[in-house]
Amino acid sequence: MSKNASRDLLRFLCASGLVIVMAAALNFVVDPLQLLRPARFFPAMYSPDSRMQDAGLIRSQDFDTVFMGTSLAIHFRKSDIDRILGVRSVKLAMTGSNSREQSFVLAAALERKPKRVIWQMDDWIFRDAPDIDQDIYIQADLYRRNAKGIASYLVSGAMARESLWILARSIPLLEPVVARLTNGVMFQFPISRVDDINVLRPDFDVPGFYNAKNAFTAFIRITDPVRSRYLAEGYDYDAMVRSFEHDAISLIEKNPEVKFDIYFAPYSILQFVAMRDASPATLKTVYDFSAYAVPRLMQFPNVSLHDFRAAREITHDLGNYGDVVHHSPAVDLKVLSMLAERRYAVDRAAPMASLERLKAQVEAYRVGDIER
Repeated sequence: MSKNASRDLLRFLCASGLVIVMAAALNFVVDPLQLLRPARFFPAMYSPDSRMQDAGLIRSQDFDTVFMGTSLAIHFRKSDIDRILGVRSVKLAMTGSNSREQSFVLAAALERKPKRVIWQMDDWIFRDAPDIDQDIYIQADLYRRNAKGIASYLVSGAMARESLWILARSIPLLEPVVARLTNGVMFQFPISRVDDINVLRPDFDVPGFYNAKNAFTAFIRITDPVRSRYLAEGYDYDAMVRSFEHDAISLIEKNPEVKFDIYFAPYSILQFVAMRDASPATLKTVYDFSAYAVPRLMQFPNVSLHDFRAAREITHDLGNYGDVVHHSPAVDLKVLSMLAERRYAVDRAAPMASLERLKAQVEAYRVGDIER
């Protein structure tokens, strides 16, 4: 290699190293994820990517209660949780999450010594899932805050871009312009308030999305013979029991000082009727898993269980749903109120009573002439 080529290579390496050092310094100072410290010198901004943002929320928020769940819990407002239940919460719900992911994130949050976990569960989260380090959707080392996780965070070019944007937004003259340009397409951190993370926009057409017509349309779609096989995806009894023991029971056993308020989400009655009519083997798996999981949870004195699957005033009102499972924000508030009032709490002396009520409702339900 010639002397000039060697000199050019050295310059390139030095320039690259300088860029990496500058990115790391910028990310360390701004800390867009608030992984190292709560925001003080720059405005806090948040991402709707819960699997990433939760790592920062665990470290930056002051909380005594952790709220966990799937897309069925993603639109809850932190302020509503706090107001109705009288707690200081951090919402860590993740759309499409499985029990392996939820348990891992909860374990990280429990290092902060909260008193309470409110955990939205359904049978689908206990599907077979990869180990957390093979999960391509979650950055496990960010939660562990080990050398690998911190280093990758600090040298990230994507994070440096976010840091520059947050820095620009902190300049009064630029703030109005930057705020208007900030969005979830160009930038990962477009949300300025914790309470607004993954909630519906004020202009969202709630009646246009959550209504009986949409629920019934979804029912027709999933019971179509061409698609009905998808009702059975993830419903393997043995795998579900293994995941339940590994992810839920293990976490509860390791944290006897924490109160676990677990609730089974209020699917619409159409979800179970769809299984009844198009995939009866799947419905049997749901029932069998419930018959295993409910008494198992009731063995722990630090667990309270609410089964909202049989909350007829919600599940039979199809106007509450955008499809056969996802309910409206009005139901979010009802769920919180029912938790506070201990309605639909499972009785330790009769743990199967709620399941029997659900079975009776599913057996009796007939799909009427719902307006299409």
